[in-house]
Amino acid sequence: MTHPNVELFESGKSLPIIPSCEHFTGSEKLIGKAYELQKKLGPIFDITCDCEDGAQVGAEEQHARMVVRMINSEANLYGMAGVRIHDYSNINWKQDVDILVPGAGEKLSYITLPKATAYEEAKEQIEYIQTICKKEGIAREIPIHILIETHGALRDVEQLATLPWLQVLDFGLMDFVSGYQGAIPAGNMRSPGQFEHKLISSAKAKVTQAALSNHVIPAHNVTLDLKNAYQTYEDAYRAKNEFGFMRMWSIYPTQITAIVDAMKPDFTEVEDAGNILIAAQNAAWGPIQYAGELHDRATYRYFWELVQRAHFSGQKLSEEVNKRFFA
Repeated sequence: MTHPNVELFESGKSLPIIPSCEHFTGSEKLIGKAYELQKKLGPIFDITCDCEDGAQVGAEEQHARMVVRMINSEANLYGMAGVRIHDYSNINWKQDVDILVPGAGEKLSYITLPKATAYEEAKEQIEYIQTICKKEGIAREIPIHILIETHGALRDVEQLATLPWLQVLDFGLMDFVSGYQGAIPAGNMRSPGQFEHKLISSAKAKVTQAALSNHVIPAHNVTLDLKNAYQTYEDAYRAKNEFGFMRMWSIYPTQITAIVDAMKPDFTEVEDAGNILIAAQNAAWGPIQYAGELHDRATYRYFWELVQRAHFSGQKLSEEVNKRFFA
């Protein structure tokens, strides 16, 4: 019996299957604590090692080398750690790439590019990353994440979504609101305003549409309230169900499980999806009937992606589904 990855996606590109939570951390101590939490909770979230805001001014090179050491360490149990480099306007961004790619290019989960103000800037950064990869003999494509947090990036978002190696478009709320210089009140960096202000909601919808139409994952901004896990859950739930975001940032440990729980697929739908995939595999991926409904390859693709996302979220699947598709 053939696996769904072999049978279902020969006709087109699919969305990446990656965790629904991305946890940001900057210092060596906090990266280590994030690894410990990942070991405890399992591979349900990525860790972003921050070389932008996380690096002290004047110590950018030392910080990047520390990140290389942490990414290559045995503590990186699941190999699920990426990095955010400096933005295009900062003199240190090429130095970041020159250190990170040769030092950890085989293990980097992704590289995040912040504060792009135009398509051409992100394009140049990606081309430079590709050049260093080629120079260092790194054959893999390192996934690229681009932060949409400026007027220029939002204007060019449809172009940005077509760039090579792109895996995620991130929406950066705080810089986006700051860019309006008071036209959007600061209170709209929080809920419910961040979902209801017309300029912000329009921007979020534009980012998710550009991402999803180009097979890229849209990621939602952080929740500023660090102590209220339920607020994080509410924000993640609204981001997913009202705007189509499939991933969200965490900046505090208790936010991680809140985000993962809010973005998990519906349990009943996952259960049905598993049963449909088992029946489909038994039928050599031909059409089947399940609960009085007809299913074929079109719905199989949807259900397979759903089951994979549930698996990445730590959601319990049946023994048969685990044995057939994840063993």
